[in-house]
Amino acid sequence: MSLNFGRTLLAIPGPSVMPDRVLSAMHRASPSIYEGELIELTASLFPDLQKVARTEGSAVIYIGNGHSAWEAALCNTLSRGDRILVLSTGLFALGWAEMARGLGLDVQILEFGTDADADPARVEQVLREDTDRRIKAVLTVQTDTASSVKNDVPKIRRAIDAAGHPALYMVDCIASLACDHYEMDGWGVDLTVAACQKGLMTPAGLSFVFFNEKADRARDTAGLVTPYWDWRPRAAAKVFSNRFAGTAPTQHLFGLRVALDILLHEEGLEAVWNRHRLFARTVWAAVEAWGIGGNMRLNIQDATKRSSAVTTIWTGEGEARRLRAWTEHEAGLTLGLGLLLRKGENADHGDLFRIGHMGHLNIPMMMATLGTIDAGLKTLGIPHGDGGLTAATRVIAEYER
Repeated sequence: MSLNFGRTLLAIPGPSVMPDRVLSAMHRASPSIYEGELIELTASLFPDLQKVARTEGSAVIYIGNGHSAWEAALCNTLSRGDRILVLSTGLFALGWAEMARGLGLDVQILEFGTDADADPARVEQVLREDTDRRIKAVLTVQTDTASSVKNDVPKIRRAIDAAGHPALYMVDCIASLACDHYEMDGWGVDLTVAACQKGLMTPAGLSFVFFNEKADRARDTAGLVTPYWDWRPRAAAKVFSNRFAGTAPTQHLFGLRVALDILLHEEGLEAVWNRHRLFARTVWAAVEAWGIGGNMRLNIQDATKRSSAVTTIWTGEGEARRLRAWTEHEAGLTLGLGLLLRKGENADHGDLFRIGHMGHLNIPMMMATLGTIDAGLKTLGIPHGDGGLTAATRVIAEYER
């Protein structure tokens, strides 16, 4: 007998759970795209997006997923043959690197594995060795969604500065914006990419590029820029349609307006960061307790280097696959697939899964996720410690408000 006849719960690392108010705002007839309400609402989005990224630099919106922001960032700042340094701590910086290769860029990978963050000392060393200054940009993710590592963005900035290197500093915040603490200007980031479907709690379809004056100066000589990706007509739009190189993503804009109202004007950004950190710690406590009597373990051992948005978890062989199937089909909880963290085409995902704890979450939703996992472990006879839920609730109970 299946017990999956209520509302399903999504606990994947994006798209995240969307507030009903966001979805309701989108469920409306399309407005005029020439004047009136939509134009005024869109103008209100950019200052609030800048507040979320903590920047006074420019912000532009693209119709697309996070990959579209990757391409826009590269095309507006670089030329074919330029060298970039990519800091790899999982899969997603490598995805950005692969896109760069496809655009004809010379990609240098600095590999840190899939269970550790980027080491600023190694970054500094590579940049010091680049005496002819061939490296034009340093690319990293704040959170790698596959490994769930969190890179230390300000320390990497200090490493670039210590090397006296002029490279642009680009950070992917697709999985971390409005989840983890981020200060674009305060941390010396030149360009930030993000998307709407994770911490910003809006259905997938919009991406964002934030850039400072240094990044915009690179646009002067960027050989890869094309009319669609060019951020200058968007950032300085005198005609509304220039903001989107055509028709606006009308329904998404209405939804994003509500999401930003919730994040900035109702909860407050610092409170949003704290809530995500609390729920992350709740998940970690449960996993650590389950692991005492079984094979479950966190991929990132150092808690200071873990994402507040997603947690990657190892199990015994095949246990993660069985658990995910049970929670989804029998209970109505969808957990994140374990993305490939081993080398080799035949690497198995059956002992790896992820819990997304980002976006529109509260205590009942978080504990429902952990309680369902606990029930699945017991139902399937997967060895585990019995204290997972107790450990999780203790984290919540001891939280200082």
